[in-house]
Amino acid sequence: MSRMCIDSGAGTKKKIRPILPQTAFRGQEAFNSGINLPQAWSVTMRYRLIALFSAVLSVFAVFCVAATAEEAKSDVKGLFLLTDYPAVTLRPGTNSSINLKLQNYGLPPERLSLSVGGVPAGWTATLVGNGQPVAAALPATNASVPLELRLDVPKDAPVGTTNLTIEARGSATNASLPIAVTLATDLPAKLTLNPQLPELRGTSKSSFEFQLGIKNDSGKKVTVSLSATAPQNFDATFTEQYGSQELNALPLDPGQSKDVKLKVRPPNTIAAGKYKVTAKVTAEDATATADLVLDITGQPKIDITGREGLLSARAEAGKETSIPVVLTNSGTAAAEQIELSGSGPTGWKVNFEPKTVDRIAPNENKEVQAMITPTAKAIAGDYVTTLRASARGESSSQTFRVAVVTSTIWGIWGVGLIGIALLVLVGAVAWFGRR
Repeated sequence: MSRMCIDSGAGTKKKIRPILPQTAFRGQEAFNSGINLPQAWSVTMRYRLIALFSAVLSVFAVFCVAATAEEAKSDVKGLFLLTDYPAVTLRPGTNSSINLKLQNYGLPPERLSLSVGGVPAGWTATLVGNGQPVAAALPATNASVPLELRLDVPKDAPVGTTNLTIEARGSATNASLPIAVTLATDLPAKLTLNPQLPELRGTSKSSFEFQLGIKNDSGKKVTVSLSATAPQNFDATFTEQYGSQELNALPLDPGQSKDVKLKVRPPNTIAAGKYKVTAKVTAEDATATADLVLDITGQPKIDITGREGLLSARAEAGKETSIPVVLTNSGTAAAEQIELSGSGPTGWKVNFEPKTVDRIAPNENKEVQAMITPTAKAIAGDYVTTLRASARGESSSQTFRVAVVTSTIWGIWGVGLIGIALLVLVGAVAWFGRR
């Protein structure tokens, strides 16, 4: 809608100017630019109609798929007794449970009486629902009721196949399910193997002990063979749970369980990392396995030797002597904060320069100086000193032979004293001889 604006001013005529809507300016701009405005609007409306039509088609397609699925489902109608295993094998003198399901597809709810037919004399067959014996069930439309058939078979029951029939009867519908129960004295062996802790962590010097539970799930006594597959140079042995006796096999009665230990020892030079060990138990044609993991952390190993492998040195009594000592880390992890110490005969002093080495990487070495001072009264000869290195639980020691020599000044003094003694002796003999 147009509006009128009146401009007024002194000495001027009144001028009426129409104020057009904003869309009018857009149309004017479109006209000035040479665009046909009705054509632009028609293109926009066309795209909108296409988008709306696509959305409607998508909704319609989803509805059709759902309707088709519902129609396919509604094609199945009736009452059904179902089980996953309609034929089972038992041993005389045992009991078993068979899971059942009473399914109602598209029928009105109805009370159904439950029964088991064909039960031999001496057998006990009980239908259980929600943990208690039941004689009837009432499944809702398109719903199911879980049931359980519990069988107790006497020990003297003859070997063979018995056909049982579970029935659900109502006033309008009935359902039945045949189940074949075969009695056999010799059932296939069945074993289970469960590790208490499937992954252990330690160093290459650790002894890894896995607790394993072995169960005989079959109905007969079996002899279970024990074996383990480990990486090269790993030592794996089975032992009793509370003992050191090594085992290769053990007997298990029907349903019996036993715990054993699998001890695994890695080589001392093994690199850090995770290593897999597979434990295996076998009895006749039954096999069970368990995968175990050893998480081995690095471990430093310090070796002490002299320069060029020498383990001997010379020292002078009463004087400090510097002996070069080489520390080598032959382990799989860095050795840190290595403290050095030593000991020798009574009165000797053994120090190091430096006293502590910060770090030695694997397969690297560092040289330090052992400052050894024999006692001043030491007699010339060979002595044994012990040098030690320790780094956070890892320690090493090495013995060095130190040959002690005395000072030459004492030798000269000794020769002089001997000469003086000889002169005194000769003079005395000459003096007393003349008299």
